[in-house]
Amino acid sequence: MTTKGEISKFIEKYYLHFNAAALVDAAKGYEDQLNNGAKMLVSLAGAMSTAELGKIFAEMIRQDKVQIISCTGANLEEDIMNLVAHSHYKRVPNYRDLTPQDEWDLLEKGLNRVTDTCIPEEEAFRRIQKHIVKIWKDAEAKGERYLPHEYMYKLLLSGVLEEHYEIDIKDSWMYAAAEKNLPIICPGWEDSTMGNIFASYVLKGELKASTMKSGIEYMTFLADWYTDNSENGIGFFQIGGGIAGDFPICVVPMLYQDMERPETPFWSYFCQISDSTTSYGSYSGAVPNEKITWGKLDINTPKFIIESDATIVAPLVFAYLLGM
Repeated sequence: MTTKGEISKFIEKYYLHFNAAALVDAAKGYEDQLNNGAKMLVSLAGAMSTAELGKIFAEMIRQDKVQIISCTGANLEEDIMNLVAHSHYKRVPNYRDLTPQDEWDLLEKGLNRVTDTCIPEEEAFRRIQKHIVKIWKDAEAKGERYLPHEYMYKLLLSGVLEEHYEIDIKDSWMYAAAEKNLPIICPGWEDSTMGNIFASYVLKGELKASTMKSGIEYMTFLADWYTDNSENGIGFFQIGGGIAGDFPICVVPMLYQDMERPETPFWSYFCQISDSTTSYGSYSGAVPNEKITWGKLDINTPKFIIESDATIVAPLVFAYLLGM
């Protein structure tokens, strides 16, 4: 067990009830999984990269506290955008007071707002675009095809962005993942800025859609990975909702039911940090027990739900696991 520092001791002493207690229970459950030889999938939804979760998540990767990641295309690219354009981001603490005209003014300045933070289009998107397009075209010229995250790994490891680094490279979770060649699942990558840019080159006839591997290929990749790594269990730590969580969790019923492999183990742990409320048909707001009916979790799978802000909760859970 990791020796605990002041942050861990603080939450153990004062986080005793309600969502605070759920946070501690979930962190201890995560730790138990790793101590028992299980592996862990962490899913990132929302704008966790723009929230600079990489400052602590990168260390989770370096210390082998996560073995596979599922994330949206936005989180895949926004960590790299923050790496190369951090000083150009603009914080808007009074975002709740903005008028439609204020929002339009931000657009005209090339500032795309995510809650209280504006991503600078020219310095972030375009700075990456010229390099990633070359990597896409080079692969196509060689008749090669890769998954979206594999192209991003090539970009980071090539060194072409180094002159633009504006934060400590240790704070980039994507760079930490690239160094380890960590498996990443990025479902629905097309719904991202880089996905839109790739589509534009397909429309212009400069790239073939097939040069980018598809979501189905992500699922088959995950199916093989799950089969090869589930001997001691695989846990599921979900930050937010959406496709980053919905897509990978389905690999278990797919293997069990559609591939007719009844020996496939259920996920060995489940935790979701979410402030989505349970409502009619809401999957992100559903309690974990609903997943039992879909063949994703077992009756005895440790299940936790922390109904709070992930930007507050996730760093505390990770700090506990890192012994801070």
